[in-house]
Amino acid sequence: MTIYRHTRIIAAALLAACTLSASACGNYSKDSKPKINAIMPTGTATGSYYEKSSFTDKNGRYWIPLKPAVQSLGYRMKDDSDSGGYAKIGYTDVMYMLKPSSNQVFSLGQKVTLVDPPKIHNKQIYVTPAALSKLLQTEVGWNPGSGEINIAPPKDPVQPRAANGINGPNTLRIQSASNVDVDALIDYAKTFLGTPYDFGTGPYEETKKFDCSSFTRHVFKKFGVKLPRLAREQDDVGTRIQPNELQKGDLLFFTVPGRFDSDAVPGHVGIYIGGGKMIHTWGDPGVQISDMDSGYWSTVLLHMSRVL
Repeated sequence: MTIYRHTRIIAAALLAACTLSASACGNYSKDSKPKINAIMPTGTATGSYYEKSSFTDKNGRYWIPLKPAVQSLGYRMKDDSDSGGYAKIGYTDVMYMLKPSSNQVFSLGQKVTLVDPPKIHNKQIYVTPAALSKLLQTEVGWNPGSGEINIAPPKDPVQPRAANGINGPNTLRIQSASNVDVDALIDYAKTFLGTPYDFGTGPYEETKKFDCSSFTRHVFKKFGVKLPRLAREQDDVGTRIQPNELQKGDLLFFTVPGRFDSDAVPGHVGIYIGGGKMIHTWGDPGVQISDMDSGYWSTVLLHMSRVL
């Protein structure tokens, strides 16, 4: 029986019979062992992969490369730390940010302190499983002998706010924007149609690119409304509305299916432009208009908020 180290306990792991391709776990050679499904010692279902590039330091701490770990959850990672920036992790929008040698990281809009700061090893960012657990706010199990890593789907650590968005614990007030010309705002947003999408991109003025939340932030800033940088944070402003209350200029938030235990964390944001359509940025061709009453986006709509 294989025994697993765990961030809180050591216990036997139960392995499911299903196997998946190792390509889902990152860039591995053809002789890599396959990804499998597993159960954490606490009973939480997880994804599992085998890491060949781990090492143990002189203090007995076990280190694994960050990128394949987050890729095993379906996230992408953009590392700007070489130029003094952050390594950014998320789906269509950044959800986690960290820097090598700093134990201060950002996790779902919150500042979190890690016991073991990330380090550079073989030109990659490495973390301890305990640090990865704190960063992702989930359970991480590992077996140094086999290299098997288990990561449970992260949970939303923040309690849901009230349905009307007024008295909920996470609601942030923004300045009154009742005099904003919504049609002008939408027309301005449309001037960026075709602007390239780039995950975790810098300011538009410098990059001429957007990710989903930097696009909404840029558009609303033009009309005097200051939104936070990330979709997870933008979901905490304004007033939550119901589908029958939807108006032009409202923000639409979408879940990232399977990335979180409850699918309750927004990973994408767009602007409602009327007629059952939204403007947002995603993949190719970048900023685009999509139907939200049918197709993919209709199946993953999570929240709607009014900030105007």
